[in-house]
Amino acid sequence: MMTPINIAATSVVLLLITGLSAGLLRRNQGLLIRVSFILSALASFMATASGIWTVKNGITEKIILPIGLPDLPFHLRLDALSGFFMTVIGLLSFFVSIYSIGYVKGFIGRRPVTRLVVFYCLFIAGMFMVTLADDALFFLVSWEIMAAASYFLVMFEDEKVENRRAAFLYMVVAHVGAIAILLSFGVMAGLSAGFESFSGFTFDAMRQAQFPVEWATVAFLLAFFGFAAKAGVIPLHVWLPEAHPVAPSNISALMSGVMLKTAIYGIVRVTFDLLRVFPWWWGAIVLTLGLVSAIMGVLYALMQHDLKKLLAYHSVENIGIILIGIGLAMIFTSFKMPMMAALALIAGLYHTLNHAMFKGLLFMGAGAVLHATHERNMEKMGGLIRRMPWTAVFFLVGCISISALPPFNGFVSEWLTFQAFLLSPSMPNQIMKLLMPMGAALLALTGALAAACFVKVFGVVFLGHSRGHHNQNIHEVDWSMRAGMMMASLTCLALGVLPTFFIEWTDVLSESLVGAKLSASAAAGGWLWLTPIAPERASYSGIIVFLGILAAYGIVYVVLHVNPGKIHRGAIWDCGFEKLTPRMQYNATSFAMPIRRIFGFLFLIKEDVQIKKAPHPAFPKRLHYFLRVRDRFWFWIYMPFTAAVFWIARKAGRFQQGRIQTYLIYSFLTLIVLLLVKSL
Repeated sequence: MMTPINIAATSVVLLLITGLSAGLLRRNQGLLIRVSFILSALASFMATASGIWTVKNGITEKIILPIGLPDLPFHLRLDALSGFFMTVIGLLSFFVSIYSIGYVKGFIGRRPVTRLVVFYCLFIAGMFMVTLADDALFFLVSWEIMAAASYFLVMFEDEKVENRRAAFLYMVVAHVGAIAILLSFGVMAGLSAGFESFSGFTFDAMRQAQFPVEWATVAFLLAFFGFAAKAGVIPLHVWLPEAHPVAPSNISALMSGVMLKTAIYGIVRVTFDLLRVFPWWWGAIVLTLGLVSAIMGVLYALMQHDLKKLLAYHSVENIGIILIGIGLAMIFTSFKMPMMAALALIAGLYHTLNHAMFKGLLFMGAGAVLHATHERNMEKMGGLIRRMPWTAVFFLVGCISISALPPFNGFVSEWLTFQAFLLSPSMPNQIMKLLMPMGAALLALTGALAAACFVKVFGVVFLGHSRGHHNQNIHEVDWSMRAGMMMASLTCLALGVLPTFFIEWTDVLSESLVGAKLSASAAAGGWLWLTPIAPERASYSGIIVFLGILAAYGIVYVVLHVNPGKIHRGAIWDCGFEKLTPRMQYNATSFAMPIRRIFGFLFLIKEDVQIKKAPHPAFPKRLHYFLRVRDRFWFWIYMPFTAAVFWIARKAGRFQQGRIQTYLIYSFLTLIVLLLVKSL
């Protein structure tokens, strides 16, 4: 009988076989692409089905594989939490695999497609394995498979210096984080069963242990640091806007959409499942870093002109929003307020799924634009809606969703997060009561800035006149790329208009983690109304909003097209110029200028204007404008740290004498020290 965990394991095996056998079809790359990505889509669909089944029915299944270490075989476990994240990963991987059939064809004859297919399959398999792992060894092995595969995917176009630099930076940060996670598991394992055997490294042993608060805090801080490095939480975010833009766009969609979510999975697993009991200030740390990441991420995104780098910074923002929900859930849980904790946790997990959908959609849209124009700089785009109407529509859905506007999915999860903030007056801690309104205000500001950013993006890229010289060669992308974007768009709409189905689906998950079901209140009004706490406090109906928008659009369409009457069309005012040119349009730089002026203290800005004078000062012969906006965290943290590492390396280099006698003395002294330590 095929159970959910068997289906999930089969999907992983199918991905591994597909990836490792890709070389058999390397002589026919067109066939290789079709077969490999169809099988990847099938495996992703199977994993999604197993995840949905597991969460819905509250199933917990375990498998012990006869591989690993002699005393620590690999333990697999599929429960509601791992099933939820398997659904998130599988759903987007299914869409991206369909999209990749057309997208990867563009690399035939230019790049080694076989290598891309191999690491693509290993990457997805690694993410699934992370969610299935039920011991520290298998978790870290899966984590490394995921990290190594994504490293080679980032460095796919390795002839470019920026790609090699981004991949190296990503690998350094990833392994610093992995060391912290390893140490965290070591602390929990040692306190669970000691270090006499490997039994303490199973997650079951950690669940059964009672950790002293001090050591639990050490384990939590180490784990949170390690997972935050993978998630791109500020100030550990610097790799993310470097690596995501240079990777192929289908890989960017997966890295930003779901790879970052494995870190969210790790935070939730360690905090709510392995440690279970924690003080309120743990949640305050998570909440604070979430707020900082959200506001700083969206501000840095507004300053970008590289389309994919802009989307990468928005991943920092949305990871921050997810952490806000998780941090609130931790605070409410520590105060023994399970219903409110369920609201905050489901808000964070809902945004986890929503972000995967709309960020995957936006990166696929950016890939379609890059595929057609071979350009990432928004300042050289414009007017693409006339050449790529389907891509423009799908990209617009992603823009509306990430801007948290109804009736799409981003609105619902952020609205639920606001509802959790509004419950903060019931907290017994006065400090948190004072700080919560500030957090809600920062979240509101984040939403407003995100909307402004995507007005800029869609307007500059798809509207107006073309700013480049490639407009004549632009065409719509093929059916598979459109199909991947269309399915993601429809999912964004479905999650926005039918949120009560999601709430009811996650009942078992919230009850297992915080001890309460949100649907008891949120779905009390039936599938039509979402009422997080009580109908008299707040309610929302995505269906009614959607139907209202459709009705308004229908009325406008009838007025303008069916019975236009005396409506006249004319040329827009051209400010007295003889002819409008693309240079007269607002561009990405000018659109973001007011915000850059207001928040300029947060950036390192170099700006220079050179004007070649003419007889009339209003019409200069030439104007040269230079602008560079840099991340302050490079100069606050990373450059001083790098300088310190080089200084230590130079000092340590003095011990490298190149003489075997000297090295033997070092070894002898080290042995003496170890014996002395052991004797104490």
